[in-house]
Amino acid sequence: MISTIGITKKQQLLKDFPLEFIHQQEFEWYWVDFNCPTAEEESLLDSFFHFHPLAIEDCLMRLQRPKLDFYDDFHFFVIHRLNELTLAAEEVNIFASNKYIVTFHKNPVPEIEKVQKMLESQPKNWERGTVYLTYQTIDKIVDSYFPLVYKIEDHLNALEGELTYQSNVNAMKIVFEFRSDLLDLRRAILPMRDLLYRILNSYRFSLNKSERAYFGDIYDHLLKLTEMIESNRELTADMRDSYMAMSSSRMNGIMMTLTIVSTIFIPLTFIAGVYGMNFDNMPELHGRYSYFIVLGIMIIVVIAMLTIFKHKGWFKLFKP
Repeated sequence: MISTIGITKKQQLLKDFPLEFIHQQEFEWYWVDFNCPTAEEESLLDSFFHFHPLAIEDCLMRLQRPKLDFYDDFHFFVIHRLNELTLAAEEVNIFASNKYIVTFHKNPVPEIEKVQKMLESQPKNWERGTVYLTYQTIDKIVDSYFPLVYKIEDHLNALEGELTYQSNVNAMKIVFEFRSDLLDLRRAILPMRDLLYRILNSYRFSLNKSERAYFGDIYDHLLKLTEMIESNRELTADMRDSYMAMSSSRMNGIMMTLTIVSTIFIPLTFIAGVYGMNFDNMPELHGRYSYFIVLGIMIIVVIAMLTIFKHKGWFKLFKP
């Protein structure tokens, strides 16, 4: 689907006009949006607008890295928005010059619809031209990153507050899923940050002082997002280390328990083994109270060993 918006020389807004009308009406500037275009509509990039073949190829082929390319009569932007459900990067292409802005995307982009509605309701922004529209489009897309990062951050903070070994067994799976999501966000945001840095520092993309301030604000947002992602990745690493420490501590406790039980039963097994040999010349076997004496010795051994273990502090090294 193709939607069109144009501002005439008389400062009138025209909307949803056919492309052929562009050559019949004098516009200050116009905006053409290709939203989930058909193959026939895609061909208009070449047949009607006559964009450079390399720029058209970037639109139609695989997902490109965010970038800015300079051509003779227009600038070509590749930017990424993120799917709210899957966090998959979705490409948005922008052809921009002083006379027009053409956006091309194979998936719905709500941020572009917001900019179009803003444009219709705020005539004071018409005179700012295509650079301002480019800024608004990129800014709205970058702003859409924040809820995704905040959502992950809130979940991680909630998990950290409930951090126990019993909950960790299931929570660690969730933590690693969030860590994977943060990696996806990082892959999308870092190239966008590099793109804004190039926009701000390229002499071929001329910006006045006011426009530079606007794009600088987007760059600051991307820096903040980068810091938030790195902070949350460190949090997941800390939670992973805590889980490993808890697992190790619990394993040490289990080994200590087994060691104490085994140590206690070693002398008892020895005594039982000695008097279980049934040799004829073992006078203790025929004594009237031999069983009770041996059983008492075993009890004394157990009590003595438990006392020694407690005195050495072994019982403090683990929690059942």
